[in-house]
Amino acid sequence: MLETDSCCLRYAGHSLRQVVHWTGKPTTRARLPCPHSGPVPRIRGDALTRRGGQYRTPRFKREKLRMSENTASRPDLRNVAIVAHVDHGKTTIVDAMLKQTHAFSAHADVEDRVMDSGDLEKEKGITILAKNTTVFYDGPSANGETITINVIDTPGHADFGGEVERGLSMVDGVVLLVDASEGPLPQTRFVLRKALAAKLPVILVVNKVDRPDARIDEVVSETMDLLLGLASDLSEEVPDLDLDSVLDVPVVYASGKAGAASLNQPADGALPDNDDLEPLFKTIIEHVPAPTYNPDEVLQAHVTNLDSSPFLGRLALVRIFNGTLKKGQTVAWARQDGDIKNVRISELLATKALERVPAEEAGPGEIVAVAGIEDITIGETLTDAENPKPLPLIKVDDPAISMTIGINTSPMAGRVKGAKVTARQVKDRLDRELIGNVSIKVLPTQRPDAWEVQGRGELALAILVEQMRREGFELTVGKPQVVTKTIDGKLYEPMEHMIIDVPEEHLGAVTQLMAARKGRMENMSNHGTGWVRMEFAVPARGLIGFRTQFLTETRGAGISSSYSIDPEPWAGDIEYRTNGSMIADRAGAVTPYAMINLQERGTFFVEPTSEVYEGMVVGMNSRADDMEVNITKEKKLTNMRSSTADSFENLTPPKKLTLEECLEFAREDECVEVTPEAIRIRKVILDANERVREFRRRARAN
Repeated sequence: MLETDSCCLRYAGHSLRQVVHWTGKPTTRARLPCPHSGPVPRIRGDALTRRGGQYRTPRFKREKLRMSENTASRPDLRNVAIVAHVDHGKTTIVDAMLKQTHAFSAHADVEDRVMDSGDLEKEKGITILAKNTTVFYDGPSANGETITINVIDTPGHADFGGEVERGLSMVDGVVLLVDASEGPLPQTRFVLRKALAAKLPVILVVNKVDRPDARIDEVVSETMDLLLGLASDLSEEVPDLDLDSVLDVPVVYASGKAGAASLNQPADGALPDNDDLEPLFKTIIEHVPAPTYNPDEVLQAHVTNLDSSPFLGRLALVRIFNGTLKKGQTVAWARQDGDIKNVRISELLATKALERVPAEEAGPGEIVAVAGIEDITIGETLTDAENPKPLPLIKVDDPAISMTIGINTSPMAGRVKGAKVTARQVKDRLDRELIGNVSIKVLPTQRPDAWEVQGRGELALAILVEQMRREGFELTVGKPQVVTKTIDGKLYEPMEHMIIDVPEEHLGAVTQLMAARKGRMENMSNHGTGWVRMEFAVPARGLIGFRTQFLTETRGAGISSSYSIDPEPWAGDIEYRTNGSMIADRAGAVTPYAMINLQERGTFFVEPTSEVYEGMVVGMNSRADDMEVNITKEKKLTNMRSSTADSFENLTPPKKLTLEECLEFAREDECVEVTPEAIRIRKVILDANERVREFRRRARAN
């Protein structure tokens, strides 16, 4: 019953569920029992598989048999999400799909990674928001028809996991992209677990096969291991998950940059033997099921994303599950709080490539935008006005990291012309972020002008602050903290599973670095390539400020990524920074003379002539304790001519910190001042005497 090239599969004829039961729960590295290194067995889709001595039909055949007269499908439609680790080529492959289906006119000037529309996305080269586009396919596999493929481009960072979960709620299948050299990485595991839990069929695309260091066989094998391991882990959480169908995954070999794909495995480092994406389109049409619906059911449309238009106001992106949505129609709006309110659809927009075009109506399975409902938010349902049937809300993972965001309270507040400095403006902006971002929470603090913002990770919160800065806000941002829980009277904290790839010579330094941050090594493998892969369980707070230090220790060669796991008891205090701060003891302008005299004491963050205030951090002390310095000291003028008059060539250039680096550097008693023109680190208490009193007060309390 099992199709395999392996010479001696002991458990042939039995289902994967039985194999898992007999052999114990496999890890992500587990293979089916075979003493030889043959490929991972595949389940043949058209064969009957055996369970408990009885033969039965595979999953997709059972679904067809189960379809009653009340179930219909849309063969002209496919909804698919593209998921992968960071930088494995999701957006590039969507680009190629759009170009090969002639989505753009012949004279259109189309840039690379056209889906990354935001300024921050273009600068950082990462996808932050999940976006949808529509591909109209009329190639050979369409049999003379035009098939509409709705493609959701998702972020690769686990910090933006809410976007991935939202994207998966809109689709019927998943295209999993894996780099032909790097193989499956933590975020691959994160997004794949979400897809399997949602019982979505998976298509494996091995991308970048033309990389010189490609290792295609090993990557396919590792991905199959991962699928098997995840399926066995989920078998308890999702009881009706069909383990037999999990490894029945079609494999496509592609190069997104070249816009080529093939079902035949190329040699490592070679391009596919086909020069377009036709095999990928064919695989999507064959393996992603067409949307099914009940023709007798009332309208049910789920709000999965939000957008805005300068002319139409707020737009709600909806996936229609049953019924038909028409322009001008009155529908019931089922809100998060349980209220149901009748509203009118003033405008209905369908997606064509990257543009939204007016439409008169939309049917089941389609993803469209509706206008006319001002306060609608993600997870709500548009349903029939006479017989409302709301859909369940979208559930996302709990936040792990929090930071305090408030108005700018420094002496330099309000100096930028046109900046937004009031508490009301900041609160309105955070409330607006809540509407479109399901992964964050905003909680009040003891102060009326500051709020606690919780998110998945440091990067997600830093990007929110950066966006607000670019919009003209002045903010004070506290150091990132972890969101703890109390379970049975014990304090628990969020944990991360960290996977690190480093050259062998940096093994000791990285192990030492992780040990200082309470990391626990769980696995280590050396493939004999000069690189070592280590796996750690580490508290989420141990990763605050980790990236900069890690890149310094590995001289920029290390690769690290993580995903969240179950919380564990509090691991104890972690020392983040061994260096103290250099603090300005008075306001004024920075002088070169003072900097030359002080530069042996540490590293500066400010330039000559820049303005400072009392309590502002102007540099990093080479010792562990804080040091107050007079960085505004001027050279006394005399009537004597000096042979060393103002020799500035000895001045070491200051270190320019980005927003993420400032947040990493700041200690518990420090915060970051963010304005449209500058980013400064400062003490929470600016006055030196006040700081001393506060320190003594805390020491007495402890």
